[in-house]
Amino acid sequence: MFLKEYYAIQDGSVAISAAQASMFAKEVAHDFNPLHDEDAKRFCVPGDLLFSLVLDKYGLSQNMHFIFSGMVGHGVLLNFPDDDAEKIDVTDSQGKTYLQIERSGDVIRDPALIEALIRDYVAFSGQNFPYVLVPLLAKEQVMFNIDRPLVIYESMTLSLNRMDFHNPRLEMLEPKMEVNGKRATAYLYFQIKCGEEVVGSGFKKLAVSGLRDYEAEPMQAFVDEYLARKHGYLGNLAEATA
Repeated sequence: MFLKEYYAIQDGSVAISAAQASMFAKEVAHDFNPLHDEDAKRFCVPGDLLFSLVLDKYGLSQNMHFIFSGMVGHGVLLNFPDDDAEKIDVTDSQGKTYLQIERSGDVIRDPALIEALIRDYVAFSGQNFPYVLVPLLAKEQVMFNIDRPLVIYESMTLSLNRMDFHNPRLEMLEPKMEVNGKRATAYLYFQIKCGEEVVGSGFKKLAVSGLRDYEAEPMQAFVDEYLARKHGYLGNLAEATA
C-alpha cells in the first residue's frame, strides 16, 4: 500500500520519522501545520497518518471512533497490536497510549477502497486550515496565538450506512465551533458519498488553544504566509516530478 514509504518497522514496532511524517502531511494531506514540520520544536506525527495506518492494518469497520490521546514525536516506537477486539490501544514501548480505537460492525478490507477513502479523507482534512477554521474563528471573534499556533486533532468518529459501496467521496457539511475561555472545540462534519448516495457520515474534533481576541490583519498575514509556504512547496514538488 502507498503508506509504506511513511513508516518503518523497527523491532516489530512501527517507527515514523519526522521526515516521513512531514512528507505525508505536506504531500498527501497538503497539511502545512507547523507542528508537522520536520524541524519543529514541538513536532508531532499527523493524526491523519495514524488514522491511515489503522485502516491499513485493521480494515474499515462500520462504526469507528478514534481518540488521539498523545502527541507522537520523532521515531517513537508504536505498537499496533494484532487484535480483532472492538477496543484497541496504540501504545509505545513504555505502555503510553497515543491512540484509542473503538470499532463495531462489519469490516471492509478491500485495499483499493480503503486507499481511496484515506486519500479523500486526508485531502478533506488538509483543507481545514485556513478554509474552515479561519471563518469559524472570525465568527466567534477569537484567534489562536499566531506566534505559537496550537491546533490539535482530538478525535474522529465515522459511521457507515452500508458496506457495499465503491469510489467513496467525502463531502463537507456545516462545521461548528464552541468557545470556552482560552480554548475552543471545532466540529468538522462530513458525509461519505458513492455517486449521489450518502453511504456514511462522521466528524473530526479539533482543539484550539491559547485563544485571544480576533484581529483580522494579523490573522490574514498568518494565512497569507501559510498559503505561500504551501503553494511554494507544492509548486517545487510538481516541478521536481514533472
